[in-house]
Amino acid sequence: MIYEMRTYTFHLGKLPAYLDLARNVGRPVRGQNYGTNHGYWTSEFGALNQIWHLWSYASLDERKRLQGELSKNERWAKEYVANVRPLIARQDIRFLNPVYGVNPPAKEGGFYELRMYRMNPGRAAGWAAAFRDIMPVREKYSRNIGIFTGEAPQPNEVWHMWNYQDTKERTAARAALFKDAEWSGFLERNSGAIVEMNNVMLLPTDYSGLK
Repeated sequence: MIYEMRTYTFHLGKLPAYLDLARNVGRPVRGQNYGTNHGYWTSEFGALNQIWHLWSYASLDERKRLQGELSKNERWAKEYVANVRPLIARQDIRFLNPVYGVNPPAKEGGFYELRMYRMNPGRAAGWAAAFRDIMPVREKYSRNIGIFTGEAPQPNEVWHMWNYQDTKERTAARAALFKDAEWSGFLERNSGAIVEMNNVMLLPTDYSGLK
C-alpha cells in the first residue's frame, strides 16, 4: 500500500472555483475508481489558497495504471483537467508509507492537524514505529488519524494527522499530554531524531471522506 498526499496551491482568488469543479465534476467522475480518496481539505493557517487531498493505491505500479486509465476518461480530460489547470499555481506530491491508520475521527466536525517532521537520516522508520507503539498513551488525549513515513521525494520524514473539534480542545489535550509520565518517557527515549517540525491546520470540504 502506498499513500499520496497532493497539495495544490492556487492563484489568488481561484480556490472557490476549484472547489466547485472538484465537487461537481472531479469527485463524481473519479469517485473511488482510480485510487481511493481518504480526505479533501483546505488549509487554514500558514500557506493559504491550498487544497490537500490524500489518496491510496495498492502499489506505485497500480497508481501508474490507474492514472493512465483516468487520463483516457473524456469527462475528466475535457470538463475537469482543462478547466482546473489555469487555476493552479503549483502542485506538490508526497508518497507516504503507512505506519498506523488511516483512522476515522471520533466524531465528525472540527479540524485536522497535519504534523510533518523532518528526521535525521536513518531515524524515520524507527521513530515512527516507536510512535505507533505509544499510541495507546497518546490517544488518551486526542484522536490519531494516521502515521506515515516518507517514500519520495523526502524519505527522512514522518507525517501524522490528528482531529480536534476546536482549538480549545487541542490546547487542553496537549497540556494534559505533557504531564503524562509515559509520554515523557517516550520523548526521552527517542530524543535526537527530529530535525525540523512543521504543521498545517486543515478544514474538510463537504466532499471529504474524513469530515
